[in-house]
Amino acid sequence: MSRFKGGCKDSLAGFKVQTAEPTVPYGLLKAARKSGQLNLSGRGLKEVPQNVFRLNIDTPEEAQQNVSFGAADRWWEQTDLTKLLLSSNQITLLSDDIRLLPGLTTLDLHDNQLSSLPSALGELQNLQQLRLSHNQLHSLPVEMCTLENLRSLTLQQNLLENLPEDLGQLVNLTELDVSSNQLKSLPSSFGCLVSLQKVNLCHNQLSGLPDSLARLTNVKLLDCSDNQLTEIPASLSEMLALEQLYLRHNKLRLLPKLPAPALKELYVGNNQIEQLQTEQLSCLSAISLLELRNNKIKIVPEEITLLSTLTPFSMMTPCSVNRLYLQAARIFCCPYIIFSMCLCLFFVEEPEKTDGGDTAMMLPSQARVNVHDIKTLKLLAYSDKQAGSIPEELFDAAADQSIATVNFSKNQLTSVPPRLLEFQSSLSEINLGFNRLISCSPDICKLLQLTHIDLRYADTADTQIWTEFISGIGLSDLCLCTRCISVAHRFKSFPDVLYETLSLETILLANNQVCEVDPSRLMKLTHLSTLDLANNDLLNIPPELGLCTTLRCLSLEGNPFRTPRAAIVAKGTDALMEYLRSRIPT
Repeated sequence: MSRFKGGCKDSLAGFKVQTAEPTVPYGLLKAARKSGQLNLSGRGLKEVPQNVFRLNIDTPEEAQQNVSFGAADRWWEQTDLTKLLLSSNQITLLSDDIRLLPGLTTLDLHDNQLSSLPSALGELQNLQQLRLSHNQLHSLPVEMCTLENLRSLTLQQNLLENLPEDLGQLVNLTELDVSSNQLKSLPSSFGCLVSLQKVNLCHNQLSGLPDSLARLTNVKLLDCSDNQLTEIPASLSEMLALEQLYLRHNKLRLLPKLPAPALKELYVGNNQIEQLQTEQLSCLSAISLLELRNNKIKIVPEEITLLSTLTPFSMMTPCSVNRLYLQAARIFCCPYIIFSMCLCLFFVEEPEKTDGGDTAMMLPSQARVNVHDIKTLKLLAYSDKQAGSIPEELFDAAADQSIATVNFSKNQLTSVPPRLLEFQSSLSEINLGFNRLISCSPDICKLLQLTHIDLRYADTADTQIWTEFISGIGLSDLCLCTRCISVAHRFKSFPDVLYETLSLETILLANNQVCEVDPSRLMKLTHLSTLDLANNDLLNIPPELGLCTTLRCLSLEGNPFRTPRAAIVAKGTDALMEYLRSRIPT
């Protein structure tokens, strides 16, 4: 009998739904004492188990069973827990016992149901990364502002109405994301966050920005899109490192005067800007991209031609247009000289006229079809819309086009759009990641040109359909990195159907609960070059995996196995494969 469990005849193995109660395997806790890392993401936890908090306090079971100093486990050499991943669970309350893990440098609690945080969080003085996005937080404990080593704080998609006044104490913070909350103002201490390099304030209710932002001289990216800003303080010009500034979807009437020497990209689309003034344009000395779509601009001044650093985007000649349109804006006057240069402005074709002869203006909400991508790039994209369906006009616009790539990621799709079959002779790549797919028409197998499909974080519960889909086409890349609220839909083992899809070149199965892999079957995938099994439940890595000589990239980080040790894994694929081969019994 083979030492590996590769003889199973059930082609649906690994896809079948299991309904076991969420638990923390002892093997994970044991491995965490050695590695200092514990990944409990996506396990349906409603609270953090007490034995996790006491991981470095309680005596391990093996210590009571074997106290010999020759024991292979060496339980007395345990290290403090430094990385705790608890994302994508159903945790509603974080206990004050979090203080029992003072060695934590990374704490990930994103995608849970937290409405508040304990004051004990402020005792984690070694914390460098704190991820709290996609929860239900209304406020933050002031004690959190004492985390002087904190480098990254992500709080997007919560219910925050304000930030603590003491936030400015986080002087080592380099990344702050508070997007998609309900903030109406920023604390006066915001300018004290002098180490910040990336700030995301978009999708809030900010009506103004404090002058203290000028003190953030290390910020390279500032996103203030989707707020209620009517003006931008002139002091922003003192942000000497600022390279990218996003001001989309506000209420700006004038192009900001921003003589920031490093500013390369300025996005001011979807505002109420009526004119471009020479004084404002002359300040943009380093600009390479200027987005002005969906404004009320009527005249483009000749001074825009002085922006010699603009990146080439499109070339237009005087004879090709009578009237130019910035999206949803009428341009009545455009100097001839503009058409002798390439401008990185976003133009669209002149809208059709109505029966009465008037021009039918296109509203921003109607601008859902990117004709340039469809015709030039052969790309059909409708991503990050949280939409339950794809608009029919998108497919209509792509009729008779040889679409090669489709990106419908980050939506709420429950099935694969059937109109994709219209591109069966040309479609080679599909991205359906971050959706809620539960069914798929068998007709999808007619996409015979398909070589890459991305199903990351998609609910693929309809196992029979997906088995037929995967095996029925000549895939070379498969991305099945799922994240479902229900732990029953996470892959418990390496799906047999993947072993049988001999054309695969890339398999990404990270962040699942795969507990074993069969190298004897993997060796039959002679085209496989990338295998990502990071953050699974692998307790043992078979040495024979080193015989899969086609692998150029093997990712095993975040698993509870003890050998090979983390130092070997960190050296990269070549060193890891060589180590595995050296462990094969002779």
